Amino acid sequence: MPSFGSLLVSLVAASGLAAAAPAVTSGPSPKSGIFSFPVVHNSNAQPYGPASLAKVYKKFGKPVPADVAAALGKRQQQGNVERSIGSGKAIPTDNDEKYLTPVQIGTPPQTLNLLFDTGSSDLWVFSNETAANEVHGQTLYQPGKSSTAKQLSGLTWQIKYGDGASSSGNVYQDVVAIGDLKVQKQAVQTARKVSGDFTNDTMTSGLMGLAFSSINNVQPTQQKTFMDNAVHSLDAPLFTADLKHHTDGKYNFGFIDAAAHTGPINYSPIDNNGGFWNWTSTGYAIGANAFIKTPIQNVADSGTSLMLLPEEIVRAYYKAVPGAYYDKVEAGFVFECATELPDFSFGVGTAKITIPGAFINYSRSSGTKCFGGIQTTESGIIIFGDIAFKAALVVFDVGKSRIGWAAKKLIY
Repeated sequence: MPSFGSLLVSLVAASGLAAAAPAVTSGPSPKSGIFSFPVVHNSNAQPYGPASLAKVYKKFGKPVPADVAAALGKRQQQGNVERSIGSGKAIPTDNDEKYLTPVQIGTPPQTLNLLFDTGSSDLWVFSNETAANEVHGQTLYQPGKSSTAKQLSGLTWQIKYGDGASSSGNVYQDVVAIGDLKVQKQAVQTARKVSGDFTNDTMTSGLMGLAFSSINNVQPTQQKTFMDNAVHSLDAPLFTADLKHHTDGKYNFGFIDAAAHTGPINYSPIDNNGGFWNWTSTGYAIGANAFIKTPIQNVADSGTSLMLLPEEIVRAYYKAVPGAYYDKVEAGFVFECATELPDFSFGVGTAKITIPGAFINYSRSSGTKCFGGIQTTESGIIIFGDIAFKAALVVFDVGKSRIGWAAKKLIY
């Protein structure tokens, strides 16, 4: 079976050819302003629920709760013991389930595998400026080897996380391309320092932020996101995310592939005043139960694996799961792995998107217990992450300030 790394390498060339391939669109005939890129599922990742929760707290600048921190500490100690006695058992790290896309930077192109993140607005990468002890196998961008790289004097960046850690570095301007979609003068934030979460994530060499430029972290002059710079090259000012359950997916820019969804696209306006893809779901249903109308304000975030909901909704969901309970040791709701979970549906206007119960069985916790992909947080962060993305084609319509969700053929 091919490794995740080899699949990414093989897709570098494929991504360059994707835009030229025939595509089915819901609008005008394909032109040069439409682009399609593979996103590779990291089958080697071993997601660990408390680590996924901790990442959300850190990302959105919230303190990590004591029970989440304790769960991480316990797992780290277990890993240290396993390694000290020479055990071959794989201990899950805080590597989460990841979907990565090859991105070319510089002249000649240097290919780095980046996480497309609709919950942030920085294009930052590991580089030869990154402290050596913070690099664990990531590919490094080397601006000195690019004839088109130019350091932006006086500009720096820093991202502070809820646990007190941070990532920071310098800012360059260089050519950035995803397949045939190219921006000539894109701000590339090179890391001099990265937090431990990213150091331990050996397959990910950086992030491509696809939220709004208003929350870009470059100072003293904020920089535009890749999408903002590329939007005038597109047939339509939008992109779509088509993530799959345990397999590869796709991002499309400039068009909507009619073959990628089975139902109508239902749209909801966004509130991007905070810089995020913030929208309001109209309610939810658990299994075959009646739909409950209640506004659920949330951020659509492809950089978060879990679906984080208000506590009353989460408790109602796990009440429908035989034997499920909140495990203080795991800092989340767990259940017997063999349990058949109910579906979870959420409202988009008057329509519903249904997440199969199988998608909500997130990861093995301990023994025969599994950690749920739907959780809640102490800080009240509400996120529609990859658990929701896998159940739909998601349309990020920049031009009309709206987000669309459409049912699609699901892969189990």
